[in-house]
Amino acid sequence: MEIITDKVFANFDQSLKEFTSSGPLSRKEKATKLASQIDILSLTSNGMAYLYKQSAMLDKAGIFEETVWSEPDKLVPFLVKGTLKAGHPTSSFEILSELRILRYAQGEDVHDAISADEAQNFLEEAIVHNLEFALKEATEETRIKMTERELKKVFNLFSFIMSEVDLVGIYEKLVVEVQLICAQRPILTRKARELITLVKRRFDTSGNTENDQNMNVFIDALFQPSDGARVHSDKDAYRSFIEGSDESVLQSEAESMGRYMNATGLVSGYHAILLRKLVNEFPDLVPVCLDLNDRGIAEWEKFHKLVSNLILETVSFDNCQCIYGLARMLGRNLFSRTPVRSALGNLRKIRVNPQVEKRILKSLVNPDQDVTALQYLVGGTIKVLGQPLGVGQGNNPTCQSARGMSMWSQHSPAKLIDMIITVATQNNLIMRFENYDLVSNQLGKGLLDRMDYNLDVVSVVLVPHLDKIYNEMMKLATGRWDDPHRWVNLAMYGQWIQVGFASCYDYLSNSILDFRGFTRIFYASFHPSYNGDQKMAFPNPLGIFITNNNGVMLGFHAISLLRVDKSPTGEIRAYFLNPNNEGRQDWGQGIRPSVNGQGEKPGESSLPFYQFSARIYAFHYSSLDVKSWLDGVPEEEITKVEEIAKESWGKSYFWNQQIKLW
Repeated sequence: MEIITDKVFANFDQSLKEFTSSGPLSRKEKATKLASQIDILSLTSNGMAYLYKQSAMLDKAGIFEETVWSEPDKLVPFLVKGTLKAGHPTSSFEILSELRILRYAQGEDVHDAISADEAQNFLEEAIVHNLEFALKEATEETRIKMTERELKKVFNLFSFIMSEVDLVGIYEKLVVEVQLICAQRPILTRKARELITLVKRRFDTSGNTENDQNMNVFIDALFQPSDGARVHSDKDAYRSFIEGSDESVLQSEAESMGRYMNATGLVSGYHAILLRKLVNEFPDLVPVCLDLNDRGIAEWEKFHKLVSNLILETVSFDNCQCIYGLARMLGRNLFSRTPVRSALGNLRKIRVNPQVEKRILKSLVNPDQDVTALQYLVGGTIKVLGQPLGVGQGNNPTCQSARGMSMWSQHSPAKLIDMIITVATQNNLIMRFENYDLVSNQLGKGLLDRMDYNLDVVSVVLVPHLDKIYNEMMKLATGRWDDPHRWVNLAMYGQWIQVGFASCYDYLSNSILDFRGFTRIFYASFHPSYNGDQKMAFPNPLGIFITNNNGVMLGFHAISLLRVDKSPTGEIRAYFLNPNNEGRQDWGQGIRPSVNGQGEKPGESSLPFYQFSARIYAFHYSSLDVKSWLDGVPEEEITKVEEIAKESWGKSYFWNQQIKLW
């Protein structure tokens, strides 16, 4: 942890003294100088604490005079995020403003215009509107807009506020957040676990409200997923308890833990202790403990020896989350595939490269010293294979790599395991692009400048290499007559990618070409009302325009269209994988992807088909199949999509309708 030195404090005190003694002519200059010191202090926790002590005094001294922060009773919590994203000096003044409001909320200082309750309410609303900062999970828009230094300041601010403020007012919001995160079944469950732990530590959930009942399901799933775990909360005590229990008690424990795991997607360390006991002594209860469906039970009965060995070699109290992935693997019948069994057997015997081992351990929070990097890697591989839609890019610009891992897990799992083995042992990877063998260790830097290690273990292993190879493919394909993704997607992802390709964005002229024709092809390819009701067989790698909640263009993003289907209400919706872990972001114009309640499978986002169509710029399709369906797409449907596009990201480009795609 970084600590501010005495010299920095002395510099701040000197700037403060100069500001308070300044006259009208020099006051603005001195305030700017003081803001620079605030900027430095806000980078560390002890600096933030020092600013907190000084904040109300600075307010009274006039630091906010003639600024938007001059009247704290008129500040709007919803606008806090925008000013924090604006960068220094705006962000530094905003940080100081939040700290003085915190002092008023705590009753440590008094302001005539704002009461303690009003200050408390302001902070609660600010936290609700800035959960990405409070949870240190910046959105894609935020990562694009803010520097690492500014993010560090803001993370420090909310960490300090969260440690001081009474959070009762945001309880309901946090319950919803936990439910929606877990509904997506992410591989990396750290964010959900931290939120659940926060609620358990800071809130009283003993009531009978719907929020209490919903939240307690998640709390119990982690901390007391069975009667035995509730009574014997220490892991050694729980181990002693099950060692002395008969089969009927063990069955009750297994049923309870299996239900909690499938209800939440979360696994408790107690589950690992119980499962290992059952594998050794009561194998018939293993399917109960994993809450397997009929397919999973049949798979267990056929391959119980292999699965048992995997459990005993891999599963532990700290490496327990892979149990959910294992249950999903059994449900997918992956063990019935000979290449998968062979690849898993090879993975279990490898020696992990020292550099790769460092990356694996760096990605873990308090790793268990008794669990090896290989055990974590095998556990991580099980999770990816069981949860292909749970792969995420974290705070990295590597959506292409995350999308690839998800696709391979779904349709070429043995290939994915072989890639993991190669990188884990060699810290290197080779992929072919046309006539070139691309060796990752011989390539320059990719899109990834500095890795954020808040990733699952397999991503930590593969992404640095996939990123460099993808970037090199893009370089080799750039300058041709079409979007480089036309060739790169085929080479990167696999033979199931359709050869036909459409893009409405022209890189050379930075303009939009024949958007109506582009939309017509998309509808004729994927909308069941206009393509003969043909279903998709494989995921389709798409490029989309990312927009903020005002519909303003932010950049490009890689996703996968998984299927197009009717929602429970009969609406035609596009169901897709968004690898940036933001399945619920607001894209403006009322376009807000849903992650549950609209027929989504865990890990899917969805939108009405026309809204989804209004954000894409590139996709693959079958050029032979689509010909017979083009004329059946209604002009009014195309016009509706075009109008949405033109009023959002389309404002950033020149539109050329003269050049025809088809």
